[in-house]
Amino acid sequence: MKWRNLTSQNSILMALLHPLRFQSIPFPFPSSSSSSTTYAPIFQFLTGLNLLKLGQQTHAHFILRGLHPNSFLAAKMVAMYASSGDIDSAILVFDRIRGNASTLLYNSIIRACALYGLSERSVGIYMEMDSNGVPGDNFTFPFVLKSCADLCDLWFGRCVHGKGLRSGLEFDFYVGASLVDFYVKCGELGDARKLFDEMPQRDVASWNSLIAGHMRHGMVLAAEDLFSRMSDKNIVSWTAMISGYTQNGLADRALELFDEMTNDFSNVKLNWVTVMSVLPACGQSSALDRGRKIHDYATGIGLDSNASVQTALAAMYAKCGSLSDARICFEKIPPHQKNLVSWNTMISAYASHGCGIQAVSTFDEMIRTRVQPDAITFTGLLSGCSHSGLVDIGLRYFNSMRTEFNVEPTHEHYACIVDLLGRAGRLNEAYEVASKMPMPPGASIWGALLSAGKTHRNLEIAEISAKNLFVLEPENSGNYVILSNMYAQAGMWIEVKKLRDLSKTRGVKKNPGYSWIEIYGKLHMFLGGDTSHPMSNEIYEFLAALPEKMKALGYVAETNFALHDVSEEEREESLASHSEKLAVGFGILCTSSGTVVRVTKNLRICGDCHTVMKFVSRIYGREIVDTYGVDVPELRLFAMKILGITTSSSACLSTFNQVHTKRRNRLTTDRMHSLKDIYFDDEWVDNPNDEEIIRISGVYPKSQTYIALLVPMD
Repeated sequence: MKWRNLTSQNSILMALLHPLRFQSIPFPFPSSSSSSTTYAPIFQFLTGLNLLKLGQQTHAHFILRGLHPNSFLAAKMVAMYASSGDIDSAILVFDRIRGNASTLLYNSIIRACALYGLSERSVGIYMEMDSNGVPGDNFTFPFVLKSCADLCDLWFGRCVHGKGLRSGLEFDFYVGASLVDFYVKCGELGDARKLFDEMPQRDVASWNSLIAGHMRHGMVLAAEDLFSRMSDKNIVSWTAMISGYTQNGLADRALELFDEMTNDFSNVKLNWVTVMSVLPACGQSSALDRGRKIHDYATGIGLDSNASVQTALAAMYAKCGSLSDARICFEKIPPHQKNLVSWNTMISAYASHGCGIQAVSTFDEMIRTRVQPDAITFTGLLSGCSHSGLVDIGLRYFNSMRTEFNVEPTHEHYACIVDLLGRAGRLNEAYEVASKMPMPPGASIWGALLSAGKTHRNLEIAEISAKNLFVLEPENSGNYVILSNMYAQAGMWIEVKKLRDLSKTRGVKKNPGYSWIEIYGKLHMFLGGDTSHPMSNEIYEFLAALPEKMKALGYVAETNFALHDVSEEEREESLASHSEKLAVGFGILCTSSGTVVRVTKNLRICGDCHTVMKFVSRIYGREIVDTYGVDVPELRLFAMKILGITTSSSACLSTFNQVHTKRRNRLTTDRMHSLKDIYFDDEWVDNPNDEEIIRISGVYPKSQTYIALLVPMD
């Protein structure tokens, strides 16, 4: 063309910027005769391509030509910089022209700030926009509402809602969905549901927000109703339900829904977020076989290379009692991809299994890789020290939190220290820490002291702790039971009766203790004295034959754990039918020699059962993994029905949520080692004869492994 105007030049430029042509030709910078408007399609083209250097070169070319951006071009520049990871340059471009900013430019910078988590700045720019009389539109309000939700600023969000209502945008497709999401995240489910019901058109995102919100607040039935009404479910919908079930302790339902989603007739494509949502359900119910199958499924579709998935797998295996598998998953994560969550997961895994030395060494390795620890890191680290009797090491790390790592100790960290000292028998020091800590001691502090008082038979400390717990968590039956049992051990039957009368007056109901074991992918649950299992006769015959075999090895029944005002013989009979013994007996009967027997219990294992586990491991040459402190509402509800206790599933779930948020794991059971070298009293000692070594009294990990490296007895 002999004569070219700006329109023709822009048309040629747009053609050259077509993706297929762009890959094979030099970048088409505008000619010297082009205007500032000519640069707009270039910045728009670069948006989302993450080509920051090329964007900066284009911007430099623009400046060198002495051109000045108008509001339209500035909006394109802001979008390009924000999408390329340079939010500072985006803000700088906006600041230089904010006096003449248009709705488009305001929208661009508000969106950028909201997506980068700069919520306060995003809201502040919107307030400036409104005060300057620049009208917002359906691209303004969604990102302002997102920022309000991130800030949990319900009042200002309502103001924005009112502004949108006056602008006639309340029922706009995007604004309506954003309002639903805002109210859900601020906990106003009533307002969210009202808006949702009034929406003329609902997108999948609105359904998903509402489902996730109901699940987050424990309203499982309402979430299920919404999910069943959805005609077009996407992967986010399924993941929200699975994650919600897991968060509410409904592991079985989460796994059932996962099966439904992944069956042959489903066209939903699994992603890594879904895998991470379902794995905690396996951990909750100690369903190791099920977890392995999900692991295999994830590997088959190529998700096992994701560092977040490997971290979730490590957490699942640790909760299911397989520390070796957890370690393998952790080691598969490339060093440069191990983030704080990965390190915290492994430190906590070692801690819960009573491997304090490994927890400490993992922490030291994390520091060497220049990953900065946080409060969660120290909770796991101090817990590991507590469960392994590493008192001096634990105290040293606690004292260095603020000075070396700039982490302020929280109530939970003080609870770990009280637990650390209490388990080691230093109860007076533990009580002093609780009395002088900078915040009022809560239930976890007094719970640790009560547990220590029970372990070391210090009735005075136990009474002080229990009386505080009766005020802080009057509905927790476990506190009444522990103190009552201590009174019974001391022969103080009058005090036992007074305490039981008090708990009855307050309407406290004891949670039934139950244990379960997974055999070939199916969970089998047992109550104390349970005869409902199809193999009850065989199990009780197996248990009846045990005492004679155990007594030949030196077993003496610890009848103080059958705390009733009855004869010694009756106490021994009572001990024989504890739920964990039934589960272990069933596991040995139903599995082949060499198979690990993994039992999970909702309550703390008693001392006699712990002793029996050691002898059973020795007699039958089996590794027994016993994990306690896992509460599954569905199993508890089933146990209550068997015992004739009437309650509703919602009440059971409500109790779970209360306990789940309050309870800190007060972990039990000493760990038996058959090792060449052992760590004892803060130093390594030789154990050349493979003798059984019991840790310091009162040092109890959560997941207990019994291994007797001896030839099984006939």
